[in-house]
Amino acid sequence: MSSYERFAHVYDELQTDIPYNSYVEWIEQHAPSKHFPRLLDIGCGTGVLGLMLANTGYSVSGIDLSEDMLAIAAERFTDAGLQVPLFCMSMNELEGFEALDVVTIAIDSLNYVVEQPDVYSTLERIFHALREGGQLFFDVHSLFKMDEIFLDGPFTYDDGDISYVWHTEPGDYEHSVVHQMTFFVRDVASNLYERFDEEHFQRTFPIEQYMTWLREIGFTDVEVTADFTDEAPEYESERIFIRAVK
Repeated sequence: MSSYERFAHVYDELQTDIPYNSYVEWIEQHAPSKHFPRLLDIGCGTGVLGLMLANTGYSVSGIDLSEDMLAIAAERFTDAGLQVPLFCMSMNELEGFEALDVVTIAIDSLNYVVEQPDVYSTLERIFHALREGGQLFFDVHSLFKMDEIFLDGPFTYDDGDISYVWHTEPGDYEHSVVHQMTFFVRDVASNLYERFDEEHFQRTFPIEQYMTWLREIGFTDVEVTADFTDEAPEYESERIFIRAVK
């Protein structure tokens, strides 16, 4: 089992603090499933958000770059009695979709695209995949979180079954970081802990840059909020939410 496959299996345990319900409410508020049924979840991961959106009434498809994440997502949807099309695809190479009503890139997935041209390509391809009036919803780490909070590590976690030590250091680009994580996962049968290591790269950009790209591409009515609220971002906001209409 590869390290990323191991990470896919512990991913959900590490995301229990994410208020997925708030994410669904944000999308449903602006693009109710009755009028915006066709939804593509980019960076769908293990399908937690996708399942919630499907249960809300959306006709969901998903893409992710990790086959291991997609395998867990497929099992999750099957167990729920749903047939959800899933595709292994990089978001900056998005193709094969058209006339979508909604596209989501949730839980800082866009921050894993670190090359500026690839971020632009992602947004541009989404624009072309949406119908007129379709909406894009995504969130990214703020500059404050990337430049200050992440660098205030190391961070640790231990719930008895999963433990990790998480170091971060500045990446090669401005407003980027390298996450170096060492996991210890308890095997129930042997009661021993297995160690594996992960290295992830993330980069963010100023809010104004995202807005410039979106408007350049042709999006309108770009709305920016922060931290699962309806409030505008402040200096110490950690997560930036952006909604844009085609």
